[in-house]
Amino acid sequence: MEFTSVNELPELNSEAALTAEQIAGYNRDGHTIVRGLLQPEEVAVYRQVIGEIVKTHNYHTKPLEERDTYGKAFIQIGNLWQLSEAAKRFVLARRFAKVAAELMGVSGVRIYHDQALFKEPGGGHTPWHQDQIYWPIDSDKTITMWMPLVPVSEEVGSMTFASGSHKNGYISKQEISDESHRTLKSYIEGKQLPTVNYGALAAGDATFHAGWTLHSAPGNPTDQMREVMTIIYIADGLTIAEPDSNARRGDLAAWFPDLKPGDPAASALNPLVYSTSLEADANGDPTI
Repeated sequence: MEFTSVNELPELNSEAALTAEQIAGYNRDGHTIVRGLLQPEEVAVYRQVIGEIVKTHNYHTKPLEERDTYGKAFIQIGNLWQLSEAAKRFVLARRFAKVAAELMGVSGVRIYHDQALFKEPGGGHTPWHQDQIYWPIDSDKTITMWMPLVPVSEEVGSMTFASGSHKNGYISKQEISDESHRTLKSYIEGKQLPTVNYGALAAGDATFHAGWTLHSAPGNPTDQMREVMTIIYIADGLTIAEPDSNARRGDLAAWFPDLKPGDPAASALNPLVYSTSLEADANGDPTI
């Protein structure tokens, strides 16, 4: 599908209705699924946009079998919204942001950052981890949208979530690794936390999970790329925490440039993408 102007792309400003059970389930379990968040014709356009960026910026030079566990897990490209006006239209979409705000029960959300996560054919598993160990934010009001741009078979499935783990907050400082997988797998088993995988997904379905929710993803035994786009949201009004690890110091420099602990978590890289105070704006244009 070809387009000559960004203005020809779907706007993604319309609303997606959530059920009371989806909101309650998110708060109870730390994750939920929203089926059909994008329509097929919308996915088709933005898959092309995102795929081209991933192809251009893929940094892997070694074959899959020569990479470490993290490198085998996926091709990872961040902040696509700064690389392309077309990707910006997707990442800053009001439709997604409003779902994130409603699930967290907040009046507004900002972008923390986005990531394309493309798991190659034969790609390895993503070890158990908590996203928020990387983020210098002292709040549980963080959430990630994980959306496949292609159908995902039952064989591959969604990510796997440890239900209720978000209520335990900071469990381990271990970054994504073989060690984090072993340690957190034992933790899940010891606490007898139920695990959930949503199974087969259509392109345009989306899972949402809290920043503290333990999760992993199976490998890709198929001959097709598992193309996923993610967007991380933080509640508007948060402040930056003192980083207590190298991972958080790295994120502070990368995603909150020129800011310091105690400052509002609102750099130029963290636009406000949904707020109840913006509802009167018929265009839904994000503001800084």
